[in-house]
Amino acid sequence: MRQSSLSLYAALFATCAIAQPAQADLLDDVLSRGELRCAVVLDFPPMGYRGPDNEPLGMDVDICADLAAEMGIDYQILGVTWAERIPALISGRADVAVASSSDTLERAQTVGFTIPYMVFQFQALVPADSDITEWEDLRDAHVGAAIGTTYESNFSEYREANWPDNDGQLTTFQSENESFMAVSQGRVDATIGSDTAIANIVASGQFGDLRPGPIAPFGADIVGFMTVRQEFGWLNYLDLYINRAYRSGRLQEFYEEHIGGDMPDLTIPGVYR
Repeated sequence: MRQSSLSLYAALFATCAIAQPAQADLLDDVLSRGELRCAVVLDFPPMGYRGPDNEPLGMDVDICADLAAEMGIDYQILGVTWAERIPALISGRADVAVASSSDTLERAQTVGFTIPYMVFQFQALVPADSDITEWEDLRDAHVGAAIGTTYESNFSEYREANWPDNDGQLTTFQSENESFMAVSQGRVDATIGSDTAIANIVASGQFGDLRPGPIAPFGADIVGFMTVRQEFGWLNYLDLYINRAYRSGRLQEFYEEHIGGDMPDLTIPGVYR
């Protein structure tokens, strides 16, 4: 191809590139709308729950409100179950899930994750008079868990890998409250949840005389916000919000109010500072 032709094609390419309109992303859409729509699991106290007047409350709710305030816009809380978090994003009903979502590689094939904003441990919840004191005591027990949660999948994988000949049973429920009710009514021997939610349930006495059981040997559960995977500008903004909220102590304020004590360290020695 002659040099003159190359120059002509280069000029045409540059002209077309300049003529292309800028593509607005979800961040622009949210700002233009003037309202942030947050999907929050509202049966996961103290992260998300409903108050006496059915109003959304909890740490995840406060984080959503704070994010909207930083953006200078209003916010709406969309109450979802664990299983409804990702569909709410993909369908466009929610802009972000501030919903204590474990940042698994499997989920990241469908949605985009931010940097971590919270850390949990998984734990069993048992009746106060239960004989279950060690994790191995769950080997042949009837255990419950909310469907679509990381601890449901982790427990299933743990049973298969470590107790291949167990006589136990795993029953899944549509919500956290259903799983808590099941253990309080004796329909299961134990249910798996997060340490913060279990501490809240035990302290409130909402589901009767229950106590925290053994901690699961799965390691820390690190959670982030979720949104549409392709929205890189929006993900970058959410990452920056979490980074600044952690550095400023804002996340610590929310943690102290809803959970108490010092917030878990979100850094990883030798990796994140």
